[in-house]
Amino acid sequence: MGYISSLREKVGHDPIIHAAASVIVENEKGQILLQKRTDNGTWSYAGGAVELFERTEDTAKRELFEETGLIADELTLFGVFSGEELHYTYPNGDEVSTIDILYICRKYHGELRADGDEVSELRFFDIQELPELSPPVRMPMEEYKAHKGRNANVTT
Repeated sequence: MGYISSLREKVGHDPIIHAAASVIVENEKGQILLQKRTDNGTWSYAGGAVELFERTEDTAKRELFEETGLIADELTLFGVFSGEELHYTYPNGDEVSTIDILYICRKYHGELRADGDEVSELRFFDIQELPELSPPVRMPMEEYKAHKGRNANVTT
């Protein structure tokens, strides 16, 4: 049983601080990989809860592989996001205040496949043509879009 599951047994649906590590995967065209969530039908980048004593980089790599089948060869820290914008109540009633440590991955390998449990579909999108995003990733994605706009002439 994972840390969050054991914590939920004690606190039920009450709000908790939720430490997460996530990954925005960029392909060679500059498109980003998003996954359609099975719990709320919206789109998100890969990510999930940091387990006890787990390094955030390891969490990001683990979640990326579990949800997409991709293996990160290199991660670059993009930012740490928290606050009211990352408050969320899951469809099952679990309430969280997320602190999301977000990485960018441009070097990866593996066979792209949706896990079928948390993720029903995977697709690369142009940054200006994003689908409906899951509420907790909207603010970090706006920051990412602004970053890409500021660095449009910079080769990555």
